[in-house]
Parts: sequence; C-alpha cells; structure tokens
Amino acid sequence: MPTLRVRKGEISELVLVCGSPDRAKLIGEQLDDSKEIAYFREYRTINGYYKGVKITVCSHGVGAPGAAVCFEELIKAGAKKIIRVGTAGSYHEDLPPGSLIIADSAVRAEGLTKQLVPEGVPAVADFKLLTALEDTAKTKEVKYGLGTIVTLDAFYAGPLEFPHMLYKESGALGAEMELAALYVIARLRGAAAAGIFALDGYAFADMNNYNPHKDLVHQAIQNEIDIALDTFLKI
Repeated sequence: MPTLRVRKGEISELVLVCGSPDRAKLIGEQLDDSKEIAYFREYRTINGYYKGVKITVCSHGVGAPGAAVCFEELIKAGAKKIIRVGTAGSYHEDLPPGSLIIADSAVRAEGLTKQLVPEGVPAVADFKLLTALEDTAKTKEVKYGLGTIVTLDAFYAGPLEFPHMLYKESGALGAEMELAALYVIARLRGAAAAGIFALDGYAFADMNNYNPHKDLVHQAIQNEIDIALDTFLKI
C-alpha cells in the first residue's frame, strides 16, 4: 500500500484502528508476538495475537481525510472487520468523562464523505459487529451510551459557532473527528465497521482548558481496548 506501507495479505482480517501512534503501540504491547510491520507518517501498523487470534492495530491520525486513506488501504490489504477505539467529547452530563459511547451511527458533519457519496447516504455501523461490541460491553463494569456520534472536522473554534447544541438536541451523544469516514468507506468497500469511544471531556467546554490526560480517561481508554479485543473473539 502506498501510504500504510503494508502488503496485501500481511495484516489480519480483524483490525483495531485508533488516532494516536502511541495508542497503537500501547495496544500492540497487550498482544502476544507483537511486531510493528510499518510506520510512515501518522500510520503505525502492528500485528500480534490476542488469546490466539491474530489482530492488526493501525493508527490513522487526526481528521477524516487522513484517516480515510488508512481505512481504504487497510481494506485493500485484507481487513474485513474494523473497530475504531477512539476518544470523544460528551454532550451529556450522564455520560461524564471516563464513560464510553458505542456509536451505532455518525453524523456526517465533516467534508470527506461529501466527496464520496450523496448527502442522504447514512454513516452507520455494521449491525452484527455493533451488536457483538455492545454484548461485550455489557459483561464489563463500565458506563456506556449507545447511539449517534457527530464527526466534525474542526477542533478549535473560529468566529463560527460549533453546532454542538443543535446536534445534542437532535439526539447525538457526543462528537469526534473520524468515524463517519470509517462507516461510509467500510460500507462502500464491503467491510464491517463499528466504533467505541472513551469520553475525555465535554464537547461544549472551553478547548483552551482541554486536558485529556486524566487517570479516569486512561482507564476508559483501556476499557474500550479490552471490549474491542474481546469482541474480536466472538465474531
């Protein structure tokens, strides 16, 4: 693959994706026989085994356009089922930092998918993979919400006001930056995808005071990793 620098057939059909290369390394360290097979730009790819099942982990960076390159090339290389383990900002006080969102769908509030499919095409999870993910979450002592998440391009605000309140009132649970691209691309290319998110703050908060490096957030990230890995044992 020109960007990921992996060969077709070199990766597992089961892939965890995350934004940060450091998080990809963290997940890789929890696998047996872990081996980094490529690292170019923001894309770090690691193979390993979880309880005897081969898993690939790949980081995709920040934002839908760069992440889309990762998703496209993973599927070309052989990925069949992809779970995104990410972070997000919550819209609701009953889903505080440290809890999780399992996203059955994503609002296409980014620009990438508008250049791939018509406006009315939804960004939705694969039903079987989503169900397996929630079934696994139910076996853990974690607080989570199941529903829609918003995928936005911008992180820091300008003169225009972010539409968070509008999406909250429309039923969304929180906001992140890549999932809509994954859901649209997976559906286009015949792969299954689902997403789970550790909440590291509130989307309405002043981003100048944003601090995702808290113990409860680190624990939530570990919780979502555990849930995703265990889900791959069921499918």
